[in-house]
Amino acid sequence: MVKQERAARTRQSLVRAAAEVFAREGFVSASLTSISRRAGVSNGALHFHFESKQALARAVEEEAAAVLREIGRSSGGHSGALQHLVDATHALMSSLDQDPVMRAGFELSCGFPRRADGVDLRGQWRGWVEQVLRDAEFEGALAHGVSAMDASVAVVAATVGFEQLGAGDPKWTSGATLAQFWDLMLPRLASTAALPRLRSAGTLSAQ
Repeated sequence: MVKQERAARTRQSLVRAAAEVFAREGFVSASLTSISRRAGVSNGALHFHFESKQALARAVEEEAAAVLREIGRSSGGHSGALQHLVDATHALMSSLDQDPVMRAGFELSCGFPRRADGVDLRGQWRGWVEQVLRDAEFEGALAHGVSAMDASVAVVAATVGFEQLGAGDPKWTSGATLAQFWDLMLPRLASTAALPRLRSAGTLSAQ
């Protein structure tokens, strides 16, 4: 059991170190030696857990995907689908700002050259947003004339844009920037009955 726990910690250290090196140097330029050195382990230990740099990148993306799924689950409450969406966007941007694995995961999954075994994190996010907006449409929370698919295009485009811009300037992934976006978006997106209950700054920060 002790060996298993130590192995799990080493693997986690390698994934985090790889994320930090990939984010700083890019996938192509990053070396396994740099990653093992940053993790504080030998090259042999690295190769015990990961057979290649591609395998490490895949592990970073898969961990980021797990975080993304957890954001979708944990940000939901009893305030309806639209508030769920607002809260999830805040959680996503906060994670991108604070977690190198999330930042590197998104950069890797959308980078060039595209890896055949890469995880499509933006595609997963798009699918989740579309589903939540369909839920909002079913609840009657969308404004008259607004469809879930039309709304998802705007929300995905904006949040992916914030993610991209935030790689160079963290103000784009800040809660203030996202709240400004929702202040503009919600009056057009939400029904008159749903709008007064929505918090553009999210509800999680108030808990």
